[in-house]
Formats: sequence, structure tokens, C-alpha cells
Amino acid sequence: MKRYIDVGEKLEMKEETTIQTTDAAEFEIPGDETLDQIKRHTELKIMWYNFKKNRNAVIGLIITIFLLSIAIFADVISPYSPIDQTQNLLTSPSTEHIFGTDALGRDMLSRVIHGSRISIGVGFGAVGISLVIGLTLGIAGGYFGGNVDAIVTMVIDMFMSFPGLLLAMVIASLLGPTLPNVMIAVGIGQFTLFARLVRSSVYLEKEKEYILAARSVGSSNLLIIFRHIIPNIFSTVIIITTVNIGSAILMTASLGFLGLGAQPPLAEWGNMVNIGRGYIQIAPWLIWFPGIAIILSVLGANLLGDGLRDALDPKLRK
Repeated sequence: MKRYIDVGEKLEMKEETTIQTTDAAEFEIPGDETLDQIKRHTELKIMWYNFKKNRNAVIGLIITIFLLSIAIFADVISPYSPIDQTQNLLTSPSTEHIFGTDALGRDMLSRVIHGSRISIGVGFGAVGISLVIGLTLGIAGGYFGGNVDAIVTMVIDMFMSFPGLLLAMVIASLLGPTLPNVMIAVGIGQFTLFARLVRSSVYLEKEKEYILAARSVGSSNLLIIFRHIIPNIFSTVIIITTVNIGSAILMTASLGFLGLGAQPPLAEWGNMVNIGRGYIQIAPWLIWFPGIAIILSVLGANLLGDGLRDALDPKLRK
């Protein structure tokens, strides 16, 4: 490793400089960057190296990008309309209808493709709601402590006493079976994991010396939270968010299967499985393809989340 020469805020290098990790991976660092820029640049390089050497994480990333691309470009790649009916009722997979047709003659491939937009979109929206609720409660309880923490803990324990799916079912049934209501139901059913992990992370972070130093110079609580606490727990938030996407998609499909999600004629994976179960003996493909789509989406999100966890938090690597 070549030597840095300190010249104030910048590090001047007489030769091309490399940083070598314990994994024997070398990263080139430009010579015109400040010390903080070099540190951030190096950390990103190391995280990307740790991520891409994890085969399962790369597979999860590929699956996730593939499904997101299908959802975004559903109108372009779908061979038929997902709601148009034809005379080909319950036809098995063929060159004309690759995934076959359902009892109303609708093309199953088109319905699975358009179903990805609803299932994945609702899943991401639900995770966003969980993130906002969990982040707010977790930061409030972990940072302020005392009575605030006692109230936050009581709220978390109260919601954790109900299984997430059961709670989402109750909320969806009360609000009505619409897509925004499903997002709210799934988001409320999953926020406890965000709140618990964020609370513990903030509790540990606020006791560190740099937080005590910020308080000693008169920094306000809001400034400390937004400038110091949140950036330093960002990796934890990213990991929780990615892991929860898979369970949110699965819970969305479960509500659709129970008739509490998207309503016909909208194409949604859980609802498609529910409709197909009535024809499982004569047309099993009605369940196969939306079921495989659910499995792939959950698998991709879980593999990606595990890979990000290992890359962003090396202490958790096995």
C-alpha cells in the first residue's frame, strides 16, 4: 500500500494509490478527493465488493430487477389485455396463450404480467407506510426515553399481540377492499418490526460520544436526529425495508386470496390463485403461474435483503 501525504483537508498522492481490504480486493482512489470523500468512496467500493461476491444476493437483485421491469413495462410486453374475454375458455398453455386462459377466456400470461404491477406496487406502498410509522415511533422512543419510550413500547407490544396477517385482515375488512386500504392494512400490520429495530438502534446511537459532543455545543434535538441519528442508522433502515418487501407482497397476496384485496376484474396474484382453486382439478395452471410469481417475488426480496445486510453490516456476516 502506497503512502498518503497529509496536506490539510486533502490527501496528496505522488503515485496512484490503492486501498487493500482483508478480502484481498484492491480499489483505486482518485488523488483529488478530500479525506471524507475518500472514506465514503472506499466504503461504497467495499460494500459493493462484498455484495457482488455473494451469489445469492446477486440472484436476488436480478430477480427483483426482472420483476420490477415487468411491472413497469406491463402495458408494452403484455400480449393481450388482462380483462378482455375470448372464446378460448380454460385452454391449456400453448404457443397462442403461453400460460393458458382462465374460465372467462382471459390470457393468463397477460394477467400475471399486469398482476405484478398491483402486487408489487401495493407491497412497496405498504412498506413505505410501515417505514414512516416505525421510524417515527422508533426514533421517538429510542431517543427521548422515559415516558415517551414507555408509551411507544406499549403501542408496539399492543400491536404485536396480534398476528400481522390477522391485524391486516381486520383493518382491510373495516376500511373496505380497495388498493389504498390494502396498503394501509398491510403497512399497519408490519410496522412493529421497523419500530423495534429502529428504537434499539437509536438507543445505542444516542449514547455515543459524537452525540454527546453535539449536545454540548447546543445542538437541538431535531438537528441531532436528522443530521446525526438518521444517517447513522440508515443502513439498518435499508436492510429492514428490503427484507420486509417480500413479506408485504406475500401479505398482499394473502388478502387478495381472501377477497379483501383487489377485486375482479383487476388482475392480482392472490385473487388469481383464489379464482383458480375452483378449477384446480381441470386447469391447475390457473394456480401454478400466479403462485410461481408470488414465490419468485418473495424469494428475490429476501435474497436481496440478506445480501444487503451482509454488505452493509459486516458484523452480521457468517
